[in-house]
Amino acid sequence: MNRPPTRAIRIAQYAILILASLFAFYPVWFAILASGRLGDRLYTLNLAGMFIPTEWSFENYRVMLFEKPLLTWIKNSLYVASVTTVASLLISTSAAFALSRFRFYGREVLLIFLLAIQTFPGVLSLVAVAQILTALGLYKTHEGLILAYTIGTLVFSTWNMKGYFDTIPIDLEEAAMIDGCGPVDSFIRIAIPLALPALAVTALFGFMAGWGDFIFASVLIPAPDSAKLAVPGLYSMATDMSVPWGYFAAGGIIVVLPTLLVFLALQRFLVSGLTIGGVKG
Repeated sequence: MNRPPTRAIRIAQYAILILASLFAFYPVWFAILASGRLGDRLYTLNLAGMFIPTEWSFENYRVMLFEKPLLTWIKNSLYVASVTTVASLLISTSAAFALSRFRFYGREVLLIFLLAIQTFPGVLSLVAVAQILTALGLYKTHEGLILAYTIGTLVFSTWNMKGYFDTIPIDLEEAAMIDGCGPVDSFIRIAIPLALPALAVTALFGFMAGWGDFIFASVLIPAPDSAKLAVPGLYSMATDMSVPWGYFAAGGIIVVLPTLLVFLALQRFLVSGLTIGGVKG
């Protein structure tokens, strides 16, 4: 029989949790404080100003929103991330369902091959991807970047969706087909609704791949400023002579907001994804 923890142990546990939470949240809070400082200051000589907003101005936000092309960069990032998410979901969901439900020659080899690709660092394929996009006429275009991101997310997305489809009893789809549904209808009406938590995780992964990447976005779309994405666009503001830390911090806070909204929109599906299974009760 397990005895409940003593009061001292409980206090120590809560203290550790509070310290860990502060340690994880402080970098975000530090960026918020830096975004309200005028000029290019990252730090302040006032010790209290490193923890509380002793001075604050929205000038950095005003400059980023109305004088810098940040909104254009965010629009480009939203377009690339959204299309990447949709394309990744369509392709990986179909492939994962086929790998989960059908038995065909070479299936095991294909699964092992996909797993082997996952161990290959994606950045090492950057030169090859750039050459392929150049041959296709898609270099320096958002469509080429979407193609690169979609291909890069397919392995993880397919494996993630396949693992979830494996937990859904095939009896549900067979019962639907007995009632008159075809294979496609049973996939859309039965399997997809039951796999919403896995779809949410796959969608979030696809969105983050197109939103927060720097290396592929900066190499495959080098110029002009009107075509850049948010993260490479913020980096391009730095020069050899100065780094606008206040602008960086304000722009970073603004860029984080769409990701936060997407996470909040998918949160209930992400939580329900912890309880895997097609039949309850």
